[in-house]
Amino acid sequence: MPEASFLAWQKQFSTEDDCLKYLQKMKWPNGFICPSCGNDHHYEIANRHLYECTQCRKQTSVTAGTLFHGSKITLIKWFWAIYFLGSDKGSISALRLSKLIEVNWRTARLILKKLRRAMGHRDSLYQLSGTIELDDALVGGRQKGKRGRGAAGKKNVLIACESKEKKAGFIAMEVVDSICHFSVNEFVKKHLKQGQKVRSDALPALNIIDQTQNYEARVTPSYLADEWLPWVHIAIGNLKTFLLGTFHGVSGKYLQEYLDEFCYRFNRRFIEKQIPNRLLNLAIVHAPVKSS
Repeated sequence: MPEASFLAWQKQFSTEDDCLKYLQKMKWPNGFICPSCGNDHHYEIANRHLYECTQCRKQTSVTAGTLFHGSKITLIKWFWAIYFLGSDKGSISALRLSKLIEVNWRTARLILKKLRRAMGHRDSLYQLSGTIELDDALVGGRQKGKRGRGAAGKKNVLIACESKEKKAGFIAMEVVDSICHFSVNEFVKKHLKQGQKVRSDALPALNIIDQTQNYEARVTPSYLADEWLPWVHIAIGNLKTFLLGTFHGVSGKYLQEYLDEFCYRFNRRFIEKQIPNRLLNLAIVHAPVKSS
């Protein structure tokens, strides 16, 4: 997949028609196919960008069934939002995006919400395997105050990271109401393949991992924690830097969205320059996301 430079993106998607043609090519590479009956003949209603099947008469648009479905935002603004989000390794705030593509804050926020949701769905298709480090962290909260478990305004997050000896593999992160047997078990079932080698600290709530995994817990002093769980601690540190650098702290309401984006970026850090193109193609194949 080609890398996306600012000039190349600007040249490729400089008009609404450019975006429509690209979307049509990616959605129907071999020509129009009716989503209702599978017929490949149609009439084009050009002024409304609609295609009417000659057989069942169903009308469909090129954006139907994509992340752009039902959106009143022009495709060129969508495509540029995807570029700005995908190309900035530190992410982008809704306020900055609103200025760059000339929309209001709520519109920019909605675009980012849908894209981050798609990122999370994409990575949820992959389950971690091999040697996996698992830990929890308290994240979020805009106000200073109590530290540690029970800190006001902070959310519990479970983090799993594949250990590939000299580097980290894929990661998964999820906000949970509390660190307990139920939340840990649900997280492990969702994000880890069965029978993997899992390491963690000796938090009692994590003992349930032993039911489905080859689990090893070790009581570790803080000064040795980075030796037993090095990659998951690096991931947690990078996450907090990511959140503070762009969003200056986050509330629990949006935290999972930011975790989804962080994981998507982390899991593609070796192909960083391909992210805008990958994100655009993801938006084309992803089902619509509700605005609410």
